[in-house]
Amino acid sequence: MENSEKLTNSKEVIAYIAERFPKCFTVEGEAKPLKIGIFQELAERLNEDPKVSKTQLRTALRQYTSSWRYLHGVKAGASRVDLDGNECGVLEEEHVEHAKKALEESKAKVRARRKEQAEAKAAKNGEGKAKKVRANTAKPKNTKPKTTKLNKKPAETTRALTADEVKVGKDVSVNMGNGNMPATIVEINKDDVRVRLTNGLTMVVKAEHLRS
Repeated sequence: MENSEKLTNSKEVIAYIAERFPKCFTVEGEAKPLKIGIFQELAERLNEDPKVSKTQLRTALRQYTSSWRYLHGVKAGASRVDLDGNECGVLEEEHVEHAKKALEESKAKVRARRKEQAEAKAAKNGEGKAKKVRANTAKPKNTKPKTTKLNKKPAETTRALTADEVKVGKDVSVNMGNGNMPATIVEINKDDVRVRLTNGLTMVVKAEHLRS
């Protein structure tokens, strides 16, 4: 990000401020609780920076502090940090409880949305199977004896992860359509999950594509 082009979205802004203030912000793993009033300090430090505006910083900070990995980091005994990584006091209990409640509500919404999607998919598959059955009943049965294929590859026995199993550091399999690839979860957001494959590459996928 050495050029001076203005950043266009919150993800780019978060990556940029993590690059500028690595002891405070991070794009992977559990995030540190931020100092109260850090937006003003951040706006002052980047006041002359052509890449970002105060509006972009405010929106990016809101997204950053509402992410699952940030809420996971707001826990009893943790300390807030300033832009340079200096500790600024231990978290108060009310802030810890607020973060815990926000995390539970966010996960509940994701579970409800996944349930609705699964039900809609099941209903769609049911309609498709019914049509296939009707079509097959209209065709003459094939009397040709079936041949048995030898050395057939056994089917992979995997299952979808539950919301509580989606955690940073967990080893999972990513459903790539024609097979599963082993990977490790490195970041969790509201609607997607970033994983690192065994070859070192990282990619963003939907949680519903993860298997145990």
